[in-house]
Order: sequence, then structure tokens, then C-alpha cells
Amino acid sequence: MKTEAKAKVDVTTTTVIDRPIAAVAHFASDPDNAPRWYENIVSVTWETPRPLARGSRFVFVASFLGKRLEYTYEVAELVPLERMVMRMTEGPFPMETTYSWERLSSRSTRMTLRNRGSPSGFSKFAGPLMSRAIRKANEKDLETLKSLLEK
Repeated sequence: MKTEAKAKVDVTTTTVIDRPIAAVAHFASDPDNAPRWYENIVSVTWETPRPLARGSRFVFVASFLGKRLEYTYEVAELVPLERMVMRMTEGPFPMETTYSWERLSSRSTRMTLRNRGSPSGFSKFAGPLMSRAIRKANEKDLETLKSLLEK
């Protein structure tokens, strides 16, 4: 009997931003700011009332690998100035995105961005390609975030 392993996507990217942890965490965790620092995100629409809290839901419209994607995230965990975990509830394949922040000094923060999921259908065959594309996009997005916040 032959079994087929599911291709997993698990990409972690980190940068150090020369700004206090509160400034980085507040800006990065605000979905309204996502189009400013995520190259692939075109727009965001809230499905639940603001402010951001556990259970908040919002829809991102993105362009990735030449395709228009629309997906809904729900905030599964929110620990101010430490971590935010969002899980895709509707979209092309289940994905979890985690932001975490670590205070390095009063003026410096390490931000880690992790995307993980299990592609299904045709996407499962593109797992390694997707991981590379996500890593490259995340590196660029964190570079943009760093540039925005260090101005």
C-alpha cells in the first residue's frame, strides 16, 4: 500500500526593528495596516467590530503567485506586546499566521512572522514551491515593515 505524505508549509522569518516593542506590535497587529507592509495584500475588510480582540475576523484580498486570493482570518490568540495568532477560516487552504514580538532593548524589537498550513488539492503538490515563495514574500514584507517603522 502506498501512502502519500501531505506537503506542509511552515515558514518562519525574523527581523530586528529599531523601535520599541509597543510601536512594532501595535502597528503590525492592526489589520488595517497590512496593505502598507504586505506587498501581496491589496485590501482588508473587517467582519467584526473593532478593536482587535480574540475572535476578530477580517477578509484579506491578496495577489499571490499571479492569482487573486480572498481569505478570512480569525484571531485565535492575542497576547498584547507578545503574540498574535490568526487562523484562516475561509480561503484556498488552511493557514495559521503567528506574529511574535520580543523586546531586545527599550528601543529595539525582534519580530517573528510564522506561516504554517497543509495545502490540499492541487496546492499540496506545490508545497515546496509555496514555502519558498512565502519565505521570499515574508522577508520582503518584514523589510518593508522595518523601513516604515524606522522612519
